[in-house]
Amino acid sequence: MGEPDIMVVLPTYNEADNLATIVGELLALGLPGLEVLIVDDDSPDGTGAIADKLVERYPETVHVIHRTGVRGLGTAYIRGFQYALDQGARLLVQMDADFSHSPGYIEQLAAATEDYDVVIGSRYVSGGGTDDRWSWWRAFLSWWANLYARLILGVTVKDATAGFKCWRRETLEGIGLDRVRSNGYVFQVEMAYLTEKLGYRYLEIPIYFEDRRIGRSKMTVPVKIEAALRTWQLRWRHRNARRIEGAAGSRPAGS
Repeated sequence: MGEPDIMVVLPTYNEADNLATIVGELLALGLPGLEVLIVDDDSPDGTGAIADKLVERYPETVHVIHRTGVRGLGTAYIRGFQYALDQGARLLVQMDADFSHSPGYIEQLAAATEDYDVVIGSRYVSGGGTDDRWSWWRAFLSWWANLYARLILGVTVKDATAGFKCWRRETLEGIGLDRVRSNGYVFQVEMAYLTEKLGYRYLEIPIYFEDRRIGRSKMTVPVKIEAALRTWQLRWRHRNARRIEGAAGSRPAGS
């Protein structure tokens, strides 16, 4: 098995009804060198067993990591990113497993990394949007969370909480995964902040964010409140952050 060109990292918790379908759609894209990594947090609904069956069916292109003990979105992504880097992946895609992020955007995200260090599937640039079924309250919270992050951290990215991104490996190496500490949804904000603070060039492309097809959203009000409070910690924690020495990808900053 050669080095993957694109590794799609899917963190999962109770996604038994979605996993096989999303993996099937990812592989059906037909992108050369695309592989899928499932990082399952000991889902009680049997998601891990489904992941194992997918590995058996697609042994060259699907991988799984089973996690127990301390879990969470942030550490799941860090574990998945490190695995992908160790496998030699050139590009790393992070996305939800519930179809909120359409696999159909991946080719566009990947192509744009020719000129940018990270490409973001954004709900809040011209042409992007969220599901019409969102309540006004959910839409307000999402808008407010992004405005809050921009005000506190000084970032210019429009969708600071975006979870659909395509990273160049050199960007993640330069950020340094060891210093990323967030283990909830504030992980997305921390990565956005480090991207800009360290001068990496980003691009936001518009996406339509569909509400999950099956199951319940894990983005609750308490989770959003916790993310808002922890945003202050990020500014202090990374006040002296510099790129990791020896990492490539030193393009000019800007969007």
